[in-house]
Amino acid sequence: MKIVVIEDEHLASSYLKSILEQQTIISISEISVLKSVKDAVAFFKVNTVDLAFMDIHLGDGKSLDIFEQTLVSCPVIFITAYDSYAVKVFKHFTIDYLLKPYEEEELLEALIKYKNIKETFNTSLIVESLVEIENQNNIQHHFLVNHRDKLISINDTAITYFFATGKHLFIHTNSGNSYLYNSNLKDLINKLDPVLFFKVNRKYIINRHHIQEIIKHSSQKIELLLNVSIPDSEPIILSKKEINNFKNWLDS
Repeated sequence: MKIVVIEDEHLASSYLKSILEQQTIISISEISVLKSVKDAVAFFKVNTVDLAFMDIHLGDGKSLDIFEQTLVSCPVIFITAYDSYAVKVFKHFTIDYLLKPYEEEELLEALIKYKNIKETFNTSLIVESLVEIENQNNIQHHFLVNHRDKLISINDTAITYFFATGKHLFIHTNSGNSYLYNSNLKDLINKLDPVLFFKVNRKYIINRHHIQEIIKHSSQKIELLLNVSIPDSEPIILSKKEINNFKNWLDS
């Protein structure tokens, strides 16, 4: 099999290549090493490989730029120095990731994982993971509300859930207070931290840390109990079309 390493740091690429050449988990016939987005785009336009290792940040851009300029049809293992948020995204969307500085054992574990799931991996998820990380810089963490004669900025970690009723949207906090907020669930969900919040139906966006219990009435009816009071007398029922996404969200 053929492998390409896209890494702009010489020591890092040499270290990775050395381990790949010595390991016995997969049989490798060729290892190509590239240092830039420009080189990678040119490479993938005329070459195919079985597996790619990519650093997120390269000297002339980001890995996402490669996918925007050419077709990459092979599975990818990312090499990253990103924070825990990005790690969660990689675990959800990709075969695996290597968090710098990584040990040889971690690389070998990633190769074993690749060997086990390479046939069923959906390469379109690679782009989703990169877009997700790019979007993290646009996440809204503070929400300005009016309260009597004051303006209050609420941190997202203090929010238990968002509740929509009619044309109004309310923020409910872990202190038990609720505040009217000028937005709607459809627009708001795209601004929230996707690791922390999930839109369960047309009325609620909930914070994962305030789910107390999940009741499975049937395969198509799931009820959520929160560890705080809710304003609606009706139970929180997960939208049928979101059941699989919700399970994946909880498992990420």
